[in-house]
Amino acid sequence: MSLDPPTYLASLQSNIRQRPIPWDGAVRAGTLTEEQLARIRSVDKVKKDVRKQTIESDLEGYSALFVGGSGKKSVLELATKRQDVVQYILVLLNDLLTTVPSLSKALAKTGDPYQHFIPLLGHRTVTDDPIPLLTSTVLVSLMAGSRDESQAASKALPLIYSYLSSLTTNSDPGLQDIGVQEYSSLLYGRVPRAQFWEQRSETVAPLVKILRAAAGIGSGGDATASLWSGTTNPSRSGFEGSLGGGVGLQLLYHVLLVIWQLSFEAADIGDDLNKEYDFIALYTQLLRLSPKEKTTRLLLSTLLNILTANQNTLLAIAVLARLPTLLETLKTRQFNDPDLREDLDQLRELLEEYTKTKTTFDEYVGEVNSGRLHWSPPHRNTVFWAENARKILDYENGALIRKLVDIMKQPWEDDKSVLAIACNDVGYLVREVPEKRGQLEKLGLKTRVMELMGEADENVRWESLRALGGWLQYSFDTK
Repeated sequence: MSLDPPTYLASLQSNIRQRPIPWDGAVRAGTLTEEQLARIRSVDKVKKDVRKQTIESDLEGYSALFVGGSGKKSVLELATKRQDVVQYILVLLNDLLTTVPSLSKALAKTGDPYQHFIPLLGHRTVTDDPIPLLTSTVLVSLMAGSRDESQAASKALPLIYSYLSSLTTNSDPGLQDIGVQEYSSLLYGRVPRAQFWEQRSETVAPLVKILRAAAGIGSGGDATASLWSGTTNPSRSGFEGSLGGGVGLQLLYHVLLVIWQLSFEAADIGDDLNKEYDFIALYTQLLRLSPKEKTTRLLLSTLLNILTANQNTLLAIAVLARLPTLLETLKTRQFNDPDLREDLDQLRELLEEYTKTKTTFDEYVGEVNSGRLHWSPPHRNTVFWAENARKILDYENGALIRKLVDIMKQPWEDDKSVLAIACNDVGYLVREVPEKRGQLEKLGLKTRVMELMGEADENVRWESLRALGGWLQYSFDTK
């Protein structure tokens, strides 16, 4: 998938191309050989068709120029001490890789071409030294151009992702956009997508942070609660400018594109994606705020991929996030994009079919099974608990309660409201079905509730106190 190069990167590469390099002097100094210089001059500052013909007639020679071979060092190895030459060669090589696809495949066939470039990522001073950034563009062009899924590529990919993560976590939106676009180029198959997910604390988490900023969502339980209540404040400065947190529309689009590419692995990652990043609620909010058809299209397509592959667990969450209502609103808008309209219709049909037969109890089961709780309507509805508490305890021989136990065992440092909600639910269960207190105690719920009374979060302390009050009340009543 081809994207226009980010302005900062294009400007940097253009400046380097225009720098005069004293090539003859460099040859005399041993920075490169006469043979290497001849090959460079044959493809530098010439028309694209000439460049393509020259390289395709000498693929072996140009492979040796950039990665060495037959006992000869590559031009980058020889020019190590000449940073200006290294920068120029990296820009030239990236130009060649993007205009002569056969060169990528030829380099990939040399065995392990990545070993010659990975060390150059280690400079790690992105703003002062352009070599790591220029190297990353070469590595991405090489791997994406050859669609390489070899052992050598699998070994290099985690290191490339880690470097690109340093760009996406940078405070400079220009560098963020470079990192995101390079991610997009790499997500061409299942293997690189699986590795991307494997490194999600480095790769996905910073992108979700950008999306949360665009949606006007901070961090912590209060922010998550506002996401589910629909009271976020994106503070948009006009649809043509930026969304919340100063996130530009171009960066937003590119981040959404990367997540869309990742969503083709929805069957493997969907549940964890939602559990770890509150994905369905976040995307519902972004869809509500989406300023352009192209962002709306990506949001809808991604939700369709995720929900279609995880219907048993995530459709209930989509209903709780009020996605069906939002889709009905979107249906009244006039969209020009036929793919967008098709995805919108499919998503509406999927949710309509689900809601035809599902009850509030089913929605609660889906929420608990998703592994993350929200202040959705059932939790504080006394009628719901009066009608369903015993049903919840007996559901699939106690499977639902065991899932609640698993949720309560986690610290939830990023969202303490989950613990508060769990305590709320335990309190209702004790009050509605007091004769089952022993079953709940054996599962460790009473002990965990007592532990949570020492939490720093006041909402968790309050809900745990209320839950324990139910136990104490019935303890006294039976004496």
